[in-house]
Amino acid sequence: MTYERVALIGLGLIASSMAHAMRAHGLAGEIVGYARSPETRAVARELFCERVTETAAEAVAGADLVVLAVPVGAMEDIAREIGPRLKPGAVVTDVGSVKQAVVNAVAPHLPHDVHFIPGHPLAGTEYSGPRSGFATLFQNRWWLLTPLPDTDPAEISRLRQFLEAMGANVDEMDVDRHDLVLAVVSHTPHLIAYTMVGVADHMRRVSQSEVIKYSASGFRDFTRIAASDPTMWRDVFLTNKDAVLDILGRFSEELFTLQRAIRTGDGDHLHAYFTRTRAIRRGIIEAGQDTAAPDFGRSVPPAKEG
Repeated sequence: MTYERVALIGLGLIASSMAHAMRAHGLAGEIVGYARSPETRAVARELFCERVTETAAEAVAGADLVVLAVPVGAMEDIAREIGPRLKPGAVVTDVGSVKQAVVNAVAPHLPHDVHFIPGHPLAGTEYSGPRSGFATLFQNRWWLLTPLPDTDPAEISRLRQFLEAMGANVDEMDVDRHDLVLAVVSHTPHLIAYTMVGVADHMRRVSQSEVIKYSASGFRDFTRIAASDPTMWRDVFLTNKDAVLDILGRFSEELFTLQRAIRTGDGDHLHAYFTRTRAIRRGIIEAGQDTAAPDFGRSVPPAKEG
């Protein structure tokens, strides 16, 4: 048991998966949850929380570990509410996709005797809500920690061991570096996926039924990504806009180069470019972050546990 009492603030996919993993591996004595919606609280009470409270402040009272699993835009209000109720020596972490904005929103409202260790699990599905979680979500997936300079190394190590016990590969990264890297590997790809699905939606020459009926694997992947939680992604783009706009600019330059190669019939350039990018896919598979199985494993739904 790593933490006697864990409080989960926000009870969607990530928090519910953490709860199932904690139960599966015996990592917490008590799991306390809070969510704004009464319906979500009822599901959490039924499926994975020993106790569910009506306020975030109640949930964190006496907790050894507090996990903020709400949209980035809601972090400051939650931090302001829970700050006075946090136990001295407690660890506070989060699962937000943006880190500098979370640090700015949360850190000023936490007592000096609390350890704040921002984090981000690079794991998820297109599903959301308290019924979508499963214990193996973090298995062999990266969980990035972005500790602040004065954080107690012992508490970082303790949290790291906790996350590794849930199956995650844990690494540490500077806050600004995290936001730039995630703009490349996650944020901008999501924006492109949303855009491509939007383009298909606005193609009046092609009926909706044809778009759906003849969806090839590439478009299906776009729709899967674009099915992610809209509130979360709205907040991501508004709070990591500098890095996203930087990467979007680079993307536009690459796209212009490819447009010119297609327009001028430069097959050699296209072949060389696609050869280089193909190697990235192979690297991801070799790193164990995806599978080379036919249809990319789409036909095998994730196992539900807990």
